[in-house]
Amino acid sequence: MAAALFTRSLFGNRLIRSSLALYQKPRIFTSFFNMEMKRPFYSLPNAVYLLHRSSGFATCAMASSGFGTRSSFSTQSISTNEPVVSVDWLHANLKEPDLKVLDASWYMPDEQRNPLQEYQVAHIPGALFFDVDGISDRATNLPHMLPSEEAFAAAVSALGIENKDGVVVYDGKGIFSAARVWWMFRVFGHERIWVLDGGLPAWRASGFDVESSASGDSILKASAASEAIEKVYQRQAVGLITFETRFQPHLVWTLEQVNQNIENKTHQHIDARSKPRFDGIAPEPRKGIRSGHVPGSKCIPFAQLVAPFIKQFLKSRMQLNSLVKMLDSSQKLLSADELKKRFDQEGISLDSPVITSCGTGVTACILALGLHRLGKPDVTVYDGSWTEWGAHPETPVATSDSSS
Repeated sequence: MAAALFTRSLFGNRLIRSSLALYQKPRIFTSFFNMEMKRPFYSLPNAVYLLHRSSGFATCAMASSGFGTRSSFSTQSISTNEPVVSVDWLHANLKEPDLKVLDASWYMPDEQRNPLQEYQVAHIPGALFFDVDGISDRATNLPHMLPSEEAFAAAVSALGIENKDGVVVYDGKGIFSAARVWWMFRVFGHERIWVLDGGLPAWRASGFDVESSASGDSILKASAASEAIEKVYQRQAVGLITFETRFQPHLVWTLEQVNQNIENKTHQHIDARSKPRFDGIAPEPRKGIRSGHVPGSKCIPFAQLVAPFIKQFLKSRMQLNSLVKMLDSSQKLLSADELKKRFDQEGISLDSPVITSCGTGVTACILALGLHRLGKPDVTVYDGSWTEWGAHPETPVATSDSSS
């Protein structure tokens, strides 16, 4: 009982400082970007581009004929070959009962942004908050590591998600931490998961409404998810499980497997960190971690495609170069043609297995997202990434000098 009360108290303090705002009725605000030309909820043209893919990788789906009408909806009918959906598609289908929307915003510690508080200030109507740090392995000191199957099932069930549901996940940067949650669901066997292309910035730029404050139900669900994780790791009973996991071990690797790959070379290893960190000429942001990279791995930085919203961040940290490679100037995933060019330039073959890594396992999932768009859904992510590898005293480390 004491542990449960402590968990509730801890989560509550993280979630919001003012208890007065917790159970206010959610308020809907019109986006600043479209105040003069507000769109009605279903005022979309007949041709609604449900999934965007260029160059023959997919075709657009058409809405049923008739202005403003809904076709019979099922997330099971949406292709899982395409990893993202557009804001127009989500807007048109937002209230469908078997579609769940998750705000999975997460930020680097030195950004001094609180994703829980930002969720309460503005989120897509009906979205629930997915705590990237909270829904994680509590048996390690590494950040936001993949939780156990039992823990993930308990947390997702507490959020009210079932296996039959389709899930759309977004974040506050465009495409960033949402890709991590997309990967997590896929690791546990849930294929009907998509990232919102452009995230909350694209949603607001399109003039769609956001919800301010959070309903009592959403707060309780978020708190229950955190408490469920804690109970699993304390070997206590949890509530009703509505989500059954099917673990996909080929999508996640351990330090030992990465180490073996140095010799075996079964997988092409792509590092999503910035080039200076990869080369070992820039210090790691976390103390006690060596600089450099896993021997034999490749880096994919493209500073020239930096989107305006992360330019300042890159000046101070140079953290998201590989993210920039995957996104266009509107913070959306590049087209299949453009993505293929990027990987071709780095000598990455789509015919051979790939493993991705980064600092803590977040931006590595963006690389996996881009490769999924290219028809490569089996990309492995090294969960511990450089935070684990660089801190281990016996793992080999290469630098620009040693690898040249």
